[in-house]
Amino acid sequence: MSTLIFGHRGIPAKFPENSMQGFRYAVEHNVEGLEFDVHLTRDRLPVIMHDEKINRTTNGKGRICDYDYEQLALFKLSNGESIPTLYDLLELVRNADVILNLEFKTDQIHYKGIEEIVLKQVSQAYLRHPVIYSSFNLASLKICQQLDDSQNYCYLAGHAIREPLQFLRKEHLNGLHLRRAQDNEGLIERIWTVNNEKRMLKLFSQDVDGIFTDDFEKAMATREQMLVGSL
Repeated sequence: MSTLIFGHRGIPAKFPENSMQGFRYAVEHNVEGLEFDVHLTRDRLPVIMHDEKINRTTNGKGRICDYDYEQLALFKLSNGESIPTLYDLLELVRNADVILNLEFKTDQIHYKGIEEIVLKQVSQAYLRHPVIYSSFNLASLKICQQLDDSQNYCYLAGHAIREPLQFLRKEHLNGLHLRRAQDNEGLIERIWTVNNEKRMLKLFSQDVDGIFTDDFEKAMATREQMLVGSL
């Protein structure tokens, strides 16, 4: 069984999503992978948040891209922290044994130049493992490929991909991040967002490459119980 478990936006089951508190807890408790979302501020600084607007997860309102980071940092998450920058997270995981999945949140707003800015910043970080890059926006991934075709690029989709292996070959991608497993032989697929234990067990039995979950500790315990039960 080789399914990798990713903390989806950290560990929202315990701490605010995409918060340094959640990321720090995850790293300290041996998370295998961390998934997070990146946008650009008005002054072109990569920051970590799921939504294009700060309304849902902070005490502020408005779009990330309408604020310089100095202004954005005045708004707080529910735990009192500021919105983290990509640099903050890269420093946290410096040399840690954790695989990062960086999602370009460009399907609603395609921030001009985000791919080059992010790839450059990541290339200067001290990481033990290569980063997995993903996006719902295929155009973002194609821009990344033009900048550096040696990286691991995966397409995000909420629907089934017809002839997935052919699609990956055609688009020169490494894998798919899907809502539901397609279970094609030879397909690299990671599944989101898996919080139900029964669903976890099914995906582990299918030996999918990875799952994204809001509670990585529960997922790791479930996988361990399954392994013990199979002995």
